[in-house]
Amino acid sequence: MTWLAPFTLLAGCTGVPEGTQPVTDFRIDHYLGQWYEIARLDHGFESGLECVTANYSLRDDGDIRVINRGYDPKERRWESAEGRASFAGEPDVGHLKVSFFGPFYAGYSVLALDPGYQHALVAGPDRDYLWILSRQPTMPAATYSAYLDRAQALDFPVDELISVEQDPAHCPPQPDIPSTG
Repeated sequence: MTWLAPFTLLAGCTGVPEGTQPVTDFRIDHYLGQWYEIARLDHGFESGLECVTANYSLRDDGDIRVINRGYDPKERRWESAEGRASFAGEPDVGHLKVSFFGPFYAGYSVLALDPGYQHALVAGPDRDYLWILSRQPTMPAATYSAYLDRAQALDFPVDELISVEQDPAHCPPQPDIPSTG
């Protein structure tokens, strides 16, 4: 699975990018569910993937189940990675640690989030990892622009963001997510 190897490089990097602050008054019950990747800083474990989604659900042990999926148009198949997340600190702060490979965790910081939990700006442990997420396959232009401005104000290289194809006519149906606790 191409999505797993780079996470081993992030092992132990569970902090937030310097000079940034995760959102407070975070409600995980509102954050759970499916998110569409609208834009990202590209990196090896998602390179070439389109129609990327992240699905978050509560596990029986209280942690969060993470399923990331993306469509590889060259291979004409879905790629997926399943991991787990837990809070890096207090549960009302949008700072989590995510693992896709054993005991190795990487930081996951929600840096901006609208009150309705429809759009999010998420960073990894440093400024090499940034995602703009939406509950829908598209995002209003004004909202996207506001998230770009926020990311730029936090010194992320927004000129390197790539748009992620989410057109339903282009994205084949995703396979069902198997249920496990």
